Amino acid sequence: MELLAKIKEKAKKNRRKIVLPEADDERILRAAREITIQGIAQVTLLGERKRIGELASSLEVDLQGVEIRDPEGDGALEGYARRFQELRKKRPISLSESKERMKEPLFFGAMMLRLGEVDGYVAGASHPTADTLRAGLQVVGLAPGIEVISGAFLMIIPSLLGEKDKPLLFADCAVVPDPTPNQLASIAISSAQTYRELVGDEPRVAILSFSTKGSAQHSLVEKVKEATERARKASPQLKLDGELQADAALIPQVAQKKAPQSEVAGRANVLIFPDLNTGNISYKLVQRLAGAQAIGPIIQGLSKPANDLSRGCSVDDVVNLAAITLAMAH
Repeated sequence: MELLAKIKEKAKKNRRKIVLPEADDERILRAAREITIQGIAQVTLLGERKRIGELASSLEVDLQGVEIRDPEGDGALEGYARRFQELRKKRPISLSESKERMKEPLFFGAMMLRLGEVDGYVAGASHPTADTLRAGLQVVGLAPGIEVISGAFLMIIPSLLGEKDKPLLFADCAVVPDPTPNQLASIAISSAQTYRELVGDEPRVAILSFSTKGSAQHSLVEKVKEATERARKASPQLKLDGELQADAALIPQVAQKKAPQSEVAGRANVLIFPDLNTGNISYKLVQRLAGAQAIGPIIQGLSKPANDLSRGCSVDDVVNLAAITLAMAH
């Protein structure tokens, strides 16, 4: 896929560092080797050094050029623990509790990211999403002005209005079940940034509804209208509109009839769904019925790029998400 190839090339040029905390997983070891061979990034694996070596040997995976750190005996452990204590001032914990938390590879890796020792973090191959997000929230923290983390999918549509391999961003499809207007506005702003970083084009954001510009009256419509206004106030330079039905957001002829004054309608490339039901259902329908490639979930809203893998991921999925994560690094 051309876009993914461009993302990988961008990562190669920047030659950044990424941490993979789940080194006891075969797919992660194989991905670490691939990322290294392809020159996408300098990889750090976390885990017990002897165990990693034995697993790599049994799999015949050469980890030359890959850094391995064991959180349990790492010289940075105490410093990390003290930093984590500082972050937990509102809910204080003891230094010993902080050390135990930092011995966990997910948290150790998240602290590496927070401190700038690596540029990106990818986990989730052997942990549930909740664990990955917890480490990200507690250690890395939210980006300034962002209220909530969310999960986006970069959807590569095989054919749309005569355009081949059209990239669209769908959000939130993975995290927030029923976002408030403030949260929905925050998701829209995060998604625009994700699209800009990954695709390199100007985002045009449509906040979707079953109504277009007052064609229906309902509290669910009001929620989308309020989110639109809040997003505009928070990010006035952003091309963003709502409430728009999906066809009005994507199809120029429909937009001409339903929202002729909109600079987004008919040209949207970022679609914001009003709740997790609609977002999750929609991306899966488009993936299965239109044969679209769904890349994600891409975690948005953290102050630094950390992403979550599906536990059913392949080696290629890990490699691709690593490249995407580094494309989001500043």
